[in-house]
Amino acid sequence: MNADITFREEGDPVDFGRNFVGSEAFRALFSEGMGLVEETAAYLDGDGREESRLLSRQASLTYASESMRLTTRLMQIASWLLVQRAVAEGEISPEQALQEQTRVRLTKPEPASPVFDTASLPPRLKDLIGHSVRLHARILHLDKLISTDEPTRPNNDSPVAAQQWLIRSAFGAN
Repeated sequence: MNADITFREEGDPVDFGRNFVGSEAFRALFSEGMGLVEETAAYLDGDGREESRLLSRQASLTYASESMRLTTRLMQIASWLLVQRAVAEGEISPEQALQEQTRVRLTKPEPASPVFDTASLPPRLKDLIGHSVRLHARILHLDKLISTDEPTRPNNDSPVAAQQWLIRSAFGAN
């Protein structure tokens, strides 16, 4: 892990991305994400395969569609996590990470087609889908925080403008 400590001047915003990828919170997120990938793979290759054979034709089509969407979502999550871990370990720079992310994009989740009967899916698959959707939403939020350009600091010497700038930069309202 990269042990560089960067000191900042009073009033400068904290570089969330550089701090987050080196944190215990990121390591926990990484563990959760990769664990979910492994858990899902084991389910789809084992119990899930058996459960899918017991479904009706329409439910089987829904199962195939939703398991494909689940797999795609998890591959996006795993790719993002691996790129961020490479940044944390100093293997690549944050700028290189942004370039890497153009190859595998995190996409906004699309709702299931109303044609599909998701209620007929096995409970374990629904749990895995729900967990992956929540994790994906968290990662989309983190990615936005990490990849957002730092807001431009105001030029004037007004203390009020400086405070407003700090608030905007903290809440991404710039």
